[in-house]
Amino acid sequence: MIIPYLKYRLRAGNAHSIHSPFVFDLYTRVIRPDSGCPDFSEITALRERMISSGRTIEVLDLGAGSRVSRSNRRSLREIVKNAEKPGKFGRLFYRLTRHFRPATVLELGTSLGITTLYFARAHPEARILTMEGCPRTLEIAGENFRLAKAFHIEAIGGNIDDTLPATLRKLENTALDLVYFDANHRYEPTLRYFRECLPFAGEGSVFIFDDIYWSEEMTRAWEEIKSDPAVTVTIDLFWVGIVFFRKGQEKEHFVLRF
Repeated sequence: MIIPYLKYRLRAGNAHSIHSPFVFDLYTRVIRPDSGCPDFSEITALRERMISSGRTIEVLDLGAGSRVSRSNRRSLREIVKNAEKPGKFGRLFYRLTRHFRPATVLELGTSLGITTLYFARAHPEARILTMEGCPRTLEIAGENFRLAKAFHIEAIGGNIDDTLPATLRKLENTALDLVYFDANHRYEPTLRYFRECLPFAGEGSVFIFDDIYWSEEMTRAWEEIKSDPAVTVTIDLFWVGIVFFRKGQEKEHFVLRF
């Protein structure tokens, strides 16, 4: 990812390069600020607890696998370090959730549930749905949700290839206000999950894609998502890509420093 990152650094702009009032406001008021919050210290303490626990589990990996471990036997410390998003991004997701106030949040890829808690703490009144294919990580995520008293999180176990269509059928006319795609980091599943969720996107919906430069496959998927006719605005922060569906707005793609 070194070469894509260097290219990103050369292309990435700041607030002065943004001509869209919507994106300028979002970037200066939500994306860039990173102040403290009591919720952050609670989640950080939980993260540290996982790192120092010494526990190991057998992981069922249904996605693209890990770049740092060939074994399915992994410590919680290893999972937190390599699979969970760093706190900087959790705080970003928290701010985005506080800003947009989504009624329904869907997360594809729970892992240990640390990132899930940023969504849940940001908007306790929201319906939080999170999906995970590995039963052992989902079990530990459930423990973390109980410790955090985040009882409004609905955890759905099983292969997301199966559980996502089944869950979407139950939503009926419910809009997906915020979706975080962090499950199968491959081209075909990423696009398929996007297209399955797309009919449930409203004008104010926000889709967040993790690791858009993780591989050539993910970058190709990201480019196709950007080109979809329903997508009007995208923000590329290298580690994550943010997608909007604002009707009547000119199609624009922003690459911004984070």
